[in-house]
Amino acid sequence: MSETLSASALKSWPFEEARKVAARLAAGGGGVALFETGYGPSGLPHIGTFGEVARTSWVRHAFTALTGLPSRLIAFSDDMDGLRKVPDNVPNRDMLAQYLGQPLTRIPDPFGTHDSFGAHNNARLAHFLDSFGFDYEFASSSEYYAAGRFDAALLRVLERHAEILAVVLPTLGPDRRATYSPLLPIHPRTGIVMQVPVEQIDTAAGTIVWRDPQTGEAFETKVTGGAAKLQWKADWAMRWHALGVDYEMSGKDLIDSVRLSGRICRILGSQPPEGFTYELFLDETGQKISKSRGNGLSVDEWLRYAPPESLAQFMYNQPQRAKRLYFDAIPRAVDEYLANAARAHTQPADEAPANPAWHIHAGQVPQSAASPVSFAMLLNLASVVNAHAPDILWGFLRRYTPDADPAEMPFLARLVECAIAYYIDFVGPAKRFRAPDAAERAALDDLAASLRALPAGSTGDDIQTLLYDIGKRHAFAELRHWFTCLYQVLLGQQEGPRFGPFVALYGVAETVGLIEQALARPADAA
Repeated sequence: MSETLSASALKSWPFEEARKVAARLAAGGGGVALFETGYGPSGLPHIGTFGEVARTSWVRHAFTALTGLPSRLIAFSDDMDGLRKVPDNVPNRDMLAQYLGQPLTRIPDPFGTHDSFGAHNNARLAHFLDSFGFDYEFASSSEYYAAGRFDAALLRVLERHAEILAVVLPTLGPDRRATYSPLLPIHPRTGIVMQVPVEQIDTAAGTIVWRDPQTGEAFETKVTGGAAKLQWKADWAMRWHALGVDYEMSGKDLIDSVRLSGRICRILGSQPPEGFTYELFLDETGQKISKSRGNGLSVDEWLRYAPPESLAQFMYNQPQRAKRLYFDAIPRAVDEYLANAARAHTQPADEAPANPAWHIHAGQVPQSAASPVSFAMLLNLASVVNAHAPDILWGFLRRYTPDADPAEMPFLARLVECAIAYYIDFVGPAKRFRAPDAAERAALDDLAASLRALPAGSTGDDIQTLLYDIGKRHAFAELRHWFTCLYQVLLGQQEGPRFGPFVALYGVAETVGLIEQALARPADAA
């Protein structure tokens, strides 16, 4: 199918990644491409989870468009990990503290809704992914270990134990090096995932001998059937080997881990998957986002102020570049998405796959993903009219687009609700009007008179041309200074939309009223 795609489409990053997977499968004789994303279920799904699954899904869809070959996406939960600490955001924390070190799937659910804490968090993950319509297969580490799906690979780890140690130990500090083993037995009495050195290996029996550091008692444990698991870097490598994973992406903070797991995967006899390293997000001050510090933006917070397509747009843009993930990124992401969705319906078929909206919607951009006005325009309208309910905005929208109706335009209705929420929480509290200086007053007087003289039916583009003419006529050093004046003096903010279309939406007479209010404002008004 690649012959039907434009060069620009093939240069988009999902297609660049897809070509790597296609080449890998061609070298291996074909088959089904297996994509994987991993999840640590000790916490709740977060915005990084969305980003990794969304980006992997885009590469997977590009692979299908490029080759026509089948593929699968596994969302793998590392739910056999031992609970390292009690999360702050769960009930019954004292109960959980009694199970530290045990696999998450063997710990009672503090919420009381599932068979285990791991099952509860897995259900939250599945619900989270389902709410965005991702196409995936859920996989549980506990189930795979217990069902024997990793047994052959675990016996291979046992056979290559010394070689694995040789590549891992140099990466560890002296204390950890003294106790490290890639194999972690589950204590037969306490149920704790034990991080202890292995004293003996029996490859024929498939067992290891280890000693309880508290009692000194020695135990012989099978490495198969869920009686033991692997340290996470070795576990990652074993999973790639056992399942035949072809592609998995990861964050910049895991570069060294990917490299080490790749070496272990080769020791086990398999080629590591193709990968992609994405940059981490920054908070409003430019610091790395940390789940423990809680300095990021959650999915729920984003979705309060914008539709999920805008979050996908944000994730699509330059994934290998660090970006500030904060509230002020939302309006731009919404309008980028709106522009791309509108463009998708007019692009030639061979160019559409270069459009982020094509990837976001798996090649089928819905007609409903449209708005007659930008999100920035809605925010400014909400700001000017001090909107706290949708009805007032719909009144202006109907004047601008007579057939605007929330029942017929659910996507626009969602944008209206989001714009009001964003205005109430961010725009309104930050509004700061200033009085115009003498030169600006003259230009505003001219604008008011010119607007009064506009012929009926003048469009936003007509008004925009008028604004340019007035700015030139009053000899602003740069035209952007004239528009900055309009935003700061009339709207009380530093930036704004194209002002001509805004006037057409808000109303010519109403805009004249704004100008009159501004001209009447005392020079020392804040």
